[in-house]
Amino acid sequence: MIRRVIFIRHGETTGDVEGRFGGTYDDALSVTGERQVAALVEELAGAGIGRVLSSPLQRARQTAEALAQRVGCPVEVRENLRERNQYGALSGMVKAEAAARFPAEVAALKDRLFTMPGAESYGDFVTRVREEIQRVIDGKDDCVAVVWHGGGMRVLFREILQLGELREVGDCAWVEVVISGAAKDVGKMLRMERE
Repeated sequence: MIRRVIFIRHGETTGDVEGRFGGTYDDALSVTGERQVAALVEELAGAGIGRVLSSPLQRARQTAEALAQRVGCPVEVRENLRERNQYGALSGMVKAEAAARFPAEVAALKDRLFTMPGAESYGDFVTRVREEIQRVIDGKDDCVAVVWHGGGMRVLFREILQLGELREVGDCAWVEVVISGAAKDVGKMLRMERE
């Protein structure tokens, strides 16, 4: 049996334009982001997507809703697809303001293993993402679109597929993963295509 999962990052957001820390800051798509999503939807219209899963955050939901409308299926919101709360109290703050007020904390954010007070640890985030991807893989759908965030994409590449570091994940970036075989572990299953 061969199945496909298309992992999609949302389009550009108002927070991106304003230079804000994202994470769990629940911003909307910008005008440019809406255009990016329109192009993405046309690009994936014929991909055979039968199910669309989304992060609960507005930017991902807007992206997922446009795709789902185009391919004719509902959006299923999954809490575990949300972005990592990496920034704690800095989430939504303009980056320049945060750097001026909290320089040590902002500098420490360069280390993905650093956990801001009130934020989600990297280890907890990886566990959450891995469990949710396993849940997707365990489904019966031939082709599923998962609309989420850059943090999830990085975990997918670094920790699950073990393909190394993704420095940047562009707006509306997507990757299609082909699943074949009967591996029980999500990492092994997703890596089978490379072996």
